[in-house]
Amino acid sequence: MDAIVQKAMIKWPNVPNCFGWLGLDARGNWYLRDAAAQACGGFASGVPGAKGALLRHEGWIAFIGRNYEADEHGAWYFQNGPQRVFVELEATPWIWRIQPDGSIVAHTGKRTTLSRDWTDEAGRVFLSTDLGFGLVHTQDVADAADAIEQGRWPAPLRIDSREIPARFGFIANPQARH
Repeated sequence: MDAIVQKAMIKWPNVPNCFGWLGLDARGNWYLRDAAAQACGGFASGVPGAKGALLRHEGWIAFIGRNYEADEHGAWYFQNGPQRVFVELEATPWIWRIQPDGSIVAHTGKRTTLSRDWTDEAGRVFLSTDLGFGLVHTQDVADAADAIEQGRWPAPLRIDSREIPARFGFIANPQARH
């Protein structure tokens, strides 16, 4: 967490949490959800306009990534100064990118190490890592398949997508929990 964020948390300890204003899609993109986007429905609803506006500012994206964490219940948030901005997840809290050297990097830029691989009924590939559980980016599924075929990764286990949040301890929609 950034030092400036830690200082702000000490200076203003009682800032209320924020819900519904930030989403993470299945490709690792952040979306800002204003009141109009929220009125369209949940982030993962598929309703046109519900996702909000794609965040493109590299500085903000990096800031969010450095200050992205989960609370004790498995709800993910971005610590924006003294305020927790809870994140609606389209898929999982982490989106993995497979690098040319075979290493795994999260959508936040953090490197991680594979513990286990999984596939669901739709053929999506998921990884358990030392950072947590996440979805392999759609553009990197072929690289994951190569790693499996070459024996660098074990044969994936099957998992029902409906079981994923409870099994891996995360909340896709923190606002619904509150």
